[in-house]
Amino acid sequence: MSQPSWFTEAHEASGSSIGFRTEGLLHAEKTPFQSIEIHKTTDWGNLMVIDGCVMLTSRDNFLYHEMMTHPALFTHALAKRVVIIGGGDCGTLREVLKHEEVEHVTQVDIDERVTRLAEEYFPELCDSNDDPRAELLFDDGIKYMAELEPGSVDLVIVDSTDPVGPAEGLFNADFYASCFKALRHGGLLVQQSESPLAHLDLIKAMRGAMRTAGFNALKTLPFPQPCYPTGWWSCTMARKGGDLSGFRERGAATKTFATRYYNVDMHKAALAQPEFMRQAFGE
Repeated sequence: MSQPSWFTEAHEASGSSIGFRTEGLLHAEKTPFQSIEIHKTTDWGNLMVIDGCVMLTSRDNFLYHEMMTHPALFTHALAKRVVIIGGGDCGTLREVLKHEEVEHVTQVDIDERVTRLAEEYFPELCDSNDDPRAELLFDDGIKYMAELEPGSVDLVIVDSTDPVGPAEGLFNADFYASCFKALRHGGLLVQQSESPLAHLDLIKAMRGAMRTAGFNALKTLPFPQPCYPTGWWSCTMARKGGDLSGFRERGAATKTFATRYYNVDMHKAALAQPEFMRQAFGE
């Protein structure tokens, strides 16, 4: 290990950057799809970087993984079959499998190396990979969704990188139409939707594409995420039939598993939109 230095990601769109003090580079490789680095930090545990962009740290990933999963699973009446597109670090998979009603989860990530490196450097995220309800596929998620049987799943979670490179095709109406077709009535789509402060136009475009695909109810949930640009992130839920005005509060309040961020009050808080978001989305 070398003397402490800094890994810094500059974010041109917001005129800002975020950095982590590091003790050394644990791993670096270029896969057929992207470049991946694992750094050891002094205060944030291990750090995964893909194509120069921070993906997760050991210290704060729970914020993202919990908000990408539990609000949707406590909104759906009974989600038995779940599909995760992306999510190669397996943290989202772990959170989904905390719900006893889930019978089967298929995770489809195009790059197997993300998962293998997560197993080595973020093993705490992968402790449910051997759950008999879990199926890990390393394939094209866009193709997978297009070929799914209509009305066959209850929840689709798009745990993708930024809308460039392999993830670019996950942010348009054609892909959302595939998700809409695959979902049962009352089913939910959840898409990571970037920073409300830096990417509001992208979020508006995503929501428009979801409506074009047929989703009639949308809600963008903001939450803190220190390792991402601006430190503030979001996910967007879309429903096929029904609305998103409420959730199973009693179920959330009496959940039988531990969380570090998500609870009933955090769910309610995320449903309350800041004024600039309400104006932007017409809510």
